[in-house]
Amino acid sequence: MKGERMHDDSTRTSHGLDAEQRVIDVLYGRLDELRDETDRRLTEIRRAGPSGSPQNRSERDAFATLYEDRIMQLDAVEDRLCFGRLDMADGERLYVGRIGLSDAEHAPLLTDWRAPAARAFYSATAAQPAGVVNRRHLTTRMRQVTAVEDDVLDVEALREAGLEDSLAGEGALLAALDARRTGRMGDIVATIQAEQDAVIRAPMEGALVVQGGPGTGKTAVALHRAAYLLYHHRELLERRGVLLIGPSSQFLRYIDHVLPSLGETGAVSTTLAGLVPGVRISATESAEVARIKGRTQMARVIMNAVRERQRLPRRDQEISIDGRTVVIRRADIKDAQARARREGKPHNQARATFAKEMIAKLTTQLMEQLDTHLDAEDRLDLERDVRDSKTVRIALNLCWLPITPSQFLRDLWSKPHLLDHAARSLSAAERDLLLRPATAPLTDADIPLLDEAAELLGDMPSDAPRAAQGASEEEIAYAQEVLSTFDTDGMVSAEDLAERMRGGTGRMSLAERAASDRTWTYGHVVVDEAQELSAMAWRMLVRRCPTRSFTIVGDVAQVSAAAGTQWWPETMDPLFGPSWQLRELTVSYRIPAAVAQTAQAFARAAGLPVSELSAARDVDDAVVVTHAPEEGLVPAAARIARGHVDSMADADGGLVAIIAPDTVRASIIEAVAGTDITVCSPWESKGLEFDVAVVVEPAHIATRPGDLYVALTRPTQRLELVYDTPLPRGITVDAESVHS
Repeated sequence: MKGERMHDDSTRTSHGLDAEQRVIDVLYGRLDELRDETDRRLTEIRRAGPSGSPQNRSERDAFATLYEDRIMQLDAVEDRLCFGRLDMADGERLYVGRIGLSDAEHAPLLTDWRAPAARAFYSATAAQPAGVVNRRHLTTRMRQVTAVEDDVLDVEALREAGLEDSLAGEGALLAALDARRTGRMGDIVATIQAEQDAVIRAPMEGALVVQGGPGTGKTAVALHRAAYLLYHHRELLERRGVLLIGPSSQFLRYIDHVLPSLGETGAVSTTLAGLVPGVRISATESAEVARIKGRTQMARVIMNAVRERQRLPRRDQEISIDGRTVVIRRADIKDAQARARREGKPHNQARATFAKEMIAKLTTQLMEQLDTHLDAEDRLDLERDVRDSKTVRIALNLCWLPITPSQFLRDLWSKPHLLDHAARSLSAAERDLLLRPATAPLTDADIPLLDEAAELLGDMPSDAPRAAQGASEEEIAYAQEVLSTFDTDGMVSAEDLAERMRGGTGRMSLAERAASDRTWTYGHVVVDEAQELSAMAWRMLVRRCPTRSFTIVGDVAQVSAAAGTQWWPETMDPLFGPSWQLRELTVSYRIPAAVAQTAQAFARAAGLPVSELSAARDVDDAVVVTHAPEEGLVPAAARIARGHVDSMADADGGLVAIIAPDTVRASIIEAVAGTDITVCSPWESKGLEFDVAVVVEPAHIATRPGDLYVALTRPTQRLELVYDTPLPRGITVDAESVHS
């Protein structure tokens, strides 16, 4: 605990395991007390029942939801509550964990890993120890301490304290690197190194681009940065939230436990498609079409197509209303459309102004044909007659028709005359590529265009208004009065209570409110695998964060998307101007040195813009090559993968994947059916890691060099290359590693 002296003899017992277990027991005891106290208060609130005034019921519901959220947060940090200890030169001892804990007298027990006091746990080095003598990493399984490992930063101070005999372990970093993969992202919070810590704690303003090769911990760093920002900028971000964009739903499942385990539940994680509620994507666009749809000039195409929905008829039209003739004049339509546009509202909302103007003009025509002494009530009756006229409705809809974004896009791609008008900046050949049947499904490349259309079209007239974001000052002031009558011990803030007391969205979490509202704006956006995004996708994301506060992580050498990024300034300069900066991660903690060398050699030969990368460890026989002309690719790959699964069965298990091109993937899936072997494409493997990766027919995958670079860099222990076609240029292997 803080203030405890380093010369405590109990730390020497069982290399410190017994002493650390006693500390862990105290911390979990306090966690249980807080959980029980919160649960007791929740029970009292629920016991009160739904009686009293509507305002009283709203207050009780708000408190109940807040206590439920607190219990959820405390439950989320159950595993690995405490993972480290700092022994300082002045004799102070600090325990570091996922959240901060104090005892009943408010004396600190556990320091939150994001707090300034814990920074040295990540940034201290032997060259710059920052007052740290020893850094201890605690490994726990649930509430049991299973290992302690020490990282000595100041040997002389350690000897003066007489603690050199109490050290344990071979170093937390190497232990973490040698751990088997479990299918979920390894939480690196206990092994974050100095270059990663500098990224995590960088200022929130502007855009921070983190470039790093495979295995450098980009994703983990991005997630920990999100938690760090949520902690240090809570007042802003708990209202707006942090948006985390991942490349696929599989990837999101892979990392979905990391932020909650760090004590944060205020981040919204989704794919690009998830930002447009109610839209289902079931197709992938071809590279040629995706490249066209990804250009920024498509924003002008969408704008032109929306304007085309505001049509001016070729001639005046006479219609009959209750036996009287009125004229829908082109000049009146032009004036009404201009007035509607001047309001600056989206197309569907602006139609109300257009229709109101036209109904007023037609009503005036009717009044001029009748008695000039008609009063206001008579005019309302005539307006109702005009509004109820089916002929009028049809005529006005032809001039300004409300439409959903999905139908708008289907019409645009399926009607050549609409596309020719809107996309004059494209060549005829490019327009032909965009055409498709109206029944064709929406594709991944349509998502940014769909969002662009939704921004210009707006909600349909019957749609609900956007969810409110944040309580008013009056609501917060009232919540403060309510809090003064309750004993909450500071567990509930006035802002939280005011938000919960609001009608409708009050009981929805931030994630629920944001997910249901396409127009939600966030305080910060984290983008993973950012090199895959098109220019139109970036427009879509920038709309969601007007302050342009971004954390962007990726590797331009791993780009697979036809409209992706191969040079950061080309994408970032138009979006962020001078308010973005680039940082690089250069050490791969995941990939064995031989695997890194093989992948980098191929990437350089293929002309990919690879970053400098040095591996932190060597693994024997990390790269093995099998030439399989006689046995066949599929049998060889299945045999090799099964062999690794069997060898791991006697240990702690692990993950084995076969990464294969489309030509043989279906056959491989059939060959390994019933096993725990993962079979995937290079794209599906992006962002994931496996103990063993069996890459089949690298030359076929190398038709898209970025895909092969991704596939080659997935393993943490061993890379198996199985081929018939000669290996791509740049991949040279030791003759002893080649099998037949």
